[in-house]
Amino acid sequence: MKLTIVGCSGSFPGPQSPASCYLLTAHDGERPWRILLDLGSGALGAVQKYMDLEDIDAIFLTHLHPDHCMDLCGLHVAVRWNPEGWGPGRIPVWGPAATADRLATAYGLPLDPGMREEFDFKLWTEREPVKLGPFTITPYAVNHPIEESYALRVDVEEFDGTGVPRSVTLAYSGDTDSCQGLEDAAKDANFFLCEAAFQEGRDDGIKDVHLTGKRAAEAATRANARRLLLTHLPVWTDPGIVVAEARAAFEGDVAVAVAGVHYTI
Repeated sequence: MKLTIVGCSGSFPGPQSPASCYLLTAHDGERPWRILLDLGSGALGAVQKYMDLEDIDAIFLTHLHPDHCMDLCGLHVAVRWNPEGWGPGRIPVWGPAATADRLATAYGLPLDPGMREEFDFKLWTEREPVKLGPFTITPYAVNHPIEESYALRVDVEEFDGTGVPRSVTLAYSGDTDSCQGLEDAAKDANFFLCEAAFQEGRDDGIKDVHLTGKRAAEAATRANARRLLLTHLPVWTDPGIVVAEARAAFEGDVAVAVAGVHYTI
């Protein structure tokens, strides 16, 4: 499986990166499948560096804060108004119960039909897996101040050309503070993509919103994840500080996500 960091800036786009968006590509033995985890502010433009928009197989939203979902409004325009037509049909979008209405409101559309002619909205059921091509995506409720917020566990059974499937797991925190759901999502993951928006000592008075590098690493350790990639750092959070915090609490490999970087998992 290939992970592309489309956008990793926390809370709003930064000068070097859009907000949250991650492209996963895997092969099922017949064709490559491409899914997006979140499509936050500014991400739609960057997605087009790596793929044709018509090749999006599905979008999986962790929650409905704009830095994780708002560029679906731009994708709605691309689908609806492409002068050559849109060949693939409606794009499947998994998300919280309010997804369709929230996006329609953001764009100023009537709630019915809203964007339902462009997107096939599907609702998360906590810890109920969704199967799509080589991907199995399972949502875990996490600790963030919005009606529904999820970490996503992505299990992949991929064929690399030898005819023998290879199974790997990526866990993505979405936005959360420490909680059991996060650790369950990341249990034994090969790769843990985890937010670390806050810093120890600076943000201690803010609870139940975001992780620090230290708390992300503690979750990774308890989950027995093998590799930790810190993401969702706002422009005012120092990557060097959160990496140092994380390395003190996690024995595996630790790095910070950078937009445009690819990982093979």
